[in-house]
Formats: sequence, C-alpha cells, structure tokens
Amino acid sequence: MAFENLILEKEDYLAILYINRPKALNALNAETLYEMEEAIKDIKADSNIKVVIVTGVGDKSFVAGADITFMLPLSPHEGRFFSDVGERVMRQFELMEKPVIAAINGFALGGGCELAMACDIRLAAENAVFAQPEVGLGVIPGFGGTQRLPRLVGEGRAKELTYTADVINAQEAYRIGLVNHVYPADQLMDEAKKMAKKIANKAPLAVGYAKFAIGKGMQVDIDTAMSIESDMFGMCCATEDKFEGMGAFVEKRKPTFKGK
Repeated sequence: MAFENLILEKEDYLAILYINRPKALNALNAETLYEMEEAIKDIKADSNIKVVIVTGVGDKSFVAGADITFMLPLSPHEGRFFSDVGERVMRQFELMEKPVIAAINGFALGGGCELAMACDIRLAAENAVFAQPEVGLGVIPGFGGTQRLPRLVGEGRAKELTYTADVINAQEAYRIGLVNHVYPADQLMDEAKKMAKKIANKAPLAVGYAKFAIGKGMQVDIDTAMSIESDMFGMCCATEDKFEGMGAFVEKRKPTFKGK
C-alpha cells in the first residue's frame, strides 16, 4: 500500500521503515501511527523478511516526538485515546517476532525516544540526541516512555531524565545503556544493515523465540521466566532449523536455515 508519512523498502530479507515527515522533523501524528500499524501488518505477513530497520528520513531527525500542533487541542478523552494508539503501535514493534533495529539518525525526542525504546536494538549516529521532554509541555510520556525507560536505564536515571526533561547526546545514551552502539552519521545505515545481515543468517524461528522469551521473561519473576525459556527451547527442538544447525556444527559446515 502507498503511505503518506512512511516509506517501506524491502531488500531481500530486510525491511527498512522510514518515518517520512521531514518538514515536521518526522514527528508522529495519528495518521502516521495508523500507517505504522499497516506497515507492521505488511512486514509480519511477508515470510521473506527476517529483520526490520526503523529510521527517519533526512539527516536531522529520527523522530522529533509526537506532533505538538496535533496534540495541543486534545481533550482529556482525546488525549487518552491518542496515548492508547501510540502505546499500541509501540507494543506491536516490541511483540513482532522479527527483530527490529532502530537506526537513530538525529533527534529522538519524546515519542521518538519511545519508538526507539520499543525496538530490540538501538544504534545511534554521533549527532543523535535523546530526551523525554514532556513535563516541560505539561504532560508525561504517553507512548510507553514511563515504563520502558526505567527498564532500560534503571529507575533513578529514568526519573531524572523524565522529571528534568534533560537532553542527552549519543555518548551519554550509550554510557547509561539506552543505545547499543554509536557510529559516525555516514556509517549508521551501513552498520545497521551489517547487524541485520548477521541476525538474518541465524535460525529465524530461534531468533523469534529468543525475542519472545526475553520480552516475556522481563515482565515476570525469574522462576516463571525460566519456565518460559524452557518452553521456547522445547519449541526450537521441533524445528527443522535445529537439526540443520546442530547437524552443520557436527559436520563442520555452514548451516542453511529455512525458518521451518
């Protein structure tokens, strides 16, 4: 389908989803969120796609937040609905069995930081900056930021960043564990594709089961989490890829995974 606010490109095993509102620094409005849901459906339905990269169009902004001009007139009921939509879309990235890499190419503020946190792996350009600035606008993070940020950087740091609305650079984001790696801006997409290829060469069902086990396990106690892990390990043992991977190891050859 054609999108007004997104570009969805596919390269063999890879889907690249660009947020395409450069005049608004790729800020998220309701229309963009609804289009993201449609893009996610497309990606999930395409069995050829093994890894997803999310990034922004241009060299200034990943996503500069939710669209303030859109939010300004919202009533309490409308605000709750908009937050629900945003949270639902972010959760869909989080729950998608295909790994999602955020290639953060500039501003990742508010909803942009929240989108990045909903991805599995975050790679940042050296010029990227991060913030949850919402309290300076009279609101709080509404797309999952109050929940994912403390899970990633710890409760104390999350409260400081949220309460002060401080902006941090890519190196500080790396230091506190908000991003996985920092690269020169002109190398960011190459590095994201390099990581995507490395992931795509592994058994896709096993990668998806690992994502499920990690995601669910982080929400429960350790004993329940280990039971989830055992369940996923058992499911791996029912796949052709398990026999191929272990057989290739024994035979000292590279495996050829089929996602079966």
